[in-house]
Amino acid sequence: MTLLELYTEGRDRLEAAGILTDAAIDARELLLAAFSMSMTQYLLNRDRELPDDQASQTAWERYQDMIGQRSRRIPLQQILGKAEFMGLEFEIDNQVLVPRQDTETLVEQVLADCHGLSMLDLCTGSGCIAVSLAVHGDFAKITATDLSDGALQVAKRNAERHAPGRLVFYQGDLFDALPESGEKYDVITANPPYIPTDVIGGLEPEVKIYEPRLALDGHEDGLYFYRRILSEAGDYLAPDGRIYFEIGYDQAEPVTAIAKAEGYRTVRTCRDLAGNDRVVILER
Repeated sequence: MTLLELYTEGRDRLEAAGILTDAAIDARELLLAAFSMSMTQYLLNRDRELPDDQASQTAWERYQDMIGQRSRRIPLQQILGKAEFMGLEFEIDNQVLVPRQDTETLVEQVLADCHGLSMLDLCTGSGCIAVSLAVHGDFAKITATDLSDGALQVAKRNAERHAPGRLVFYQGDLFDALPESGEKYDVITANPPYIPTDVIGGLEPEVKIYEPRLALDGHEDGLYFYRRILSEAGDYLAPDGRIYFEIGYDQAEPVTAIAKAEGYRTVRTCRDLAGNDRVVILER
């Protein structure tokens, strides 16, 4: 069997499992990972018969196992154990959400607006927002919190890899995780759970089965954590400080209404690459 035949077989298995749009890409990525090769190496060798040796047999078995996992709708990034975000490679497992390109919109806005300030990242998950800002920005101090200890362990490893010594982590429920120091933050970022509970059951299996529900469930209307954060943030936001929220595509209006009721004004709403409202920027 050649690499091309092996790839084609894997792609067909993924399509048969209901993975249609990404079957070709996923089969290729899993093949490259299983055989520890680059795309260039694959293109140069795809029509050659695989050697009859132990290394090829081991790689073949690894690929079959990976295709099997993906056929069960385990996310590609969880199988590979990594995902790219803001040009950085992040460790990923089933304790954290897979970083989405949509979230890069939030990071890019913070980088454009804020320099040399202290910031707090709530619901940090894999740490993709906080770590990316530590790498690409010039913030004086970055603090990150999460309720999940499993998620924080992933975030800490990502921070140690990309920005050692640059971030401080605390475990707990939003602001309750912070020590009672009275510290104020110039920037607060959050990508909180914002999917209404009843909607989760209709999501793709990759999300509803394999990603942590704790990071998805925004309670009845999806707005629970925006209400909580905005009701408590006043004690932690510095004068002239800003809050950067990621939101669902249809949540700009209700989130800004909640903010207004809590005494915040909307600086602007930003759209992602698909043209959907994705980030709301607020200040007192």
